[in-house]
This record gives sequence, C-alpha cells and structure tokens, in this order.
Amino acid sequence: MKSAKIGIDAGGSLLKMAFEEQDQIHYKRYPFDELQSSMNWLKMTAADAPIVLTGGKSEYLKKEFFQNALIVPEFESSGIGASYLLKQEGLSYGNFLLINIGTGTSICLNSGGKISRVSGSGIGGGTLMGLGRLLTGEKDFSSLVSLAGSGKAENADIMVKDIYSPSDPPIDGSLTASNFGKINDDQVSREDKAASLTNMIAETIVLLSTQAAVRHQIDDIIYIGSTLLHNAPLKHLLQKYTAMIGKNPVFIQNGAYCGALGALLSL
Repeated sequence: MKSAKIGIDAGGSLLKMAFEEQDQIHYKRYPFDELQSSMNWLKMTAADAPIVLTGGKSEYLKKEFFQNALIVPEFESSGIGASYLLKQEGLSYGNFLLINIGTGTSICLNSGGKISRVSGSGIGGGTLMGLGRLLTGEKDFSSLVSLAGSGKAENADIMVKDIYSPSDPPIDGSLTASNFGKINDDQVSREDKAASLTNMIAETIVLLSTQAAVRHQIDDIIYIGSTLLHNAPLKHLLQKYTAMIGKNPVFIQNGAYCGALGALLSL
C-alpha cells in the first residue's frame, strides 16, 4: 500500500483508519486489543505516509508509534468527515446535530460550518457490550445485535399500554413506561433482554438529541459512529423515535469513520 496520507481515530474500543490510495479513500477498523499488530502493519506498509491522529487515545498512539504525527480535535474531525460524506451523497443541510455513537455518545452542533459539543452521554456501544454481557452472557457485538433483532423489547419492558390496560392510554401505548420492568419474569428470553437493552439505548440517545435539537432550533439529526455498524435494530429504533418527535433522522454511509476521515482531510 503506497498511501498518500492516513487519518486514524483512536477511540475507546476501536481504531478506525481512513487512508488515501491512488486518489481513492479507503477505510479499515481494528479492535483496540489488536493495537500492536495493526500499528506494526501500518508502519511496514505505509512507513513514509503522513499521519494525523484524533480521538481519546491519540496522545498514546503519538507517543508509542508516531512521534511526528499531527493531532487534531476529535469533535472537529468528526464534523469535517461528516460534512464531506454528506456532500459525497448529494445531501445538503444547513445547521445540524451530529450524534456520534461510539463507546459513549457525543452530541455536537454544526452551526455555520463550525462544530461544537453541546451534550453527551455514557450510554452507547460500551453500554451495549457491558450490560449485554450481564443480561445475556454474550460478549460478541454481532451476536448481541443478532439477539436484539430476534427479540421483542415489550416482553421485557413495561409499556404504556400495560399501565393503562384495559383502558385506552392517553399517549402512544407502544412507548416504554419502564425499561426492563418485566425482567423478573422467568419467561423473558435472552433475545428479549437484548432487544430491551437496544431500545433503552435508542430512547436515551434520541431523548438527549431531541432536547438539544429543540434548544438550538435544529431539524436534522445525523447519526454516526461505530455502534451503528451492521446494527439494524438500533438504526431502526433511532429512526423511529427521531421521526416520532418531528425531527429528520439521517444515516450516512461510512459514518463510523467520520473522525478518521476528518483527520485525513485536515492534511
């Protein structure tokens, strides 16, 4: 690989890379526990390429592997990368919220082309992995997503319709009244627990995001981040709940790599 330049987003759980090769941008990702082998591969295959780092572990990578690398701010990099990908897809928005769902979740405002963090939460991919293992015994991301896709959150959650039954509820009966409110029922399956967990994550992220959207008078909410990779159940719920409160949910291809891409483009 003769790469002209490389952007690396070193997050809490994953390393995301964007690299330019023959005027094309390519992407790779590695779990952080494969750091040493991935860095050795990168140094062997692209030893002379300029590297820009971003993310929580960027200082560590600079010290241990790439002393000459440039470090750029994480939120700024994600904003640059997202704006580039939106343009590539022919999408154009004015001001928007950028919701980056990684190990946790950051909520950033893109206003007038400038990105700033306005909120965030510890609820994110780390929650899915940690609570997912406690609830189901499963520690593989893809397996947890598969379980969630096969389960029903309403079997583990107390729904609004459960509270008001047999009367008609004054609000949408399919909304959650209590996450995991039925968890003491021995009939709740691993699939239902995973579905309930995914639903709780989606509800929390949408609640925080829409509060920020109302505060800053934003209609378009763009969701990115590694937790959305091959995670149809979470994407479906984010889309459903965001639309339910009258905002426009947007998902972009390669959104998990916005930080790495933004770092790359900063060269």
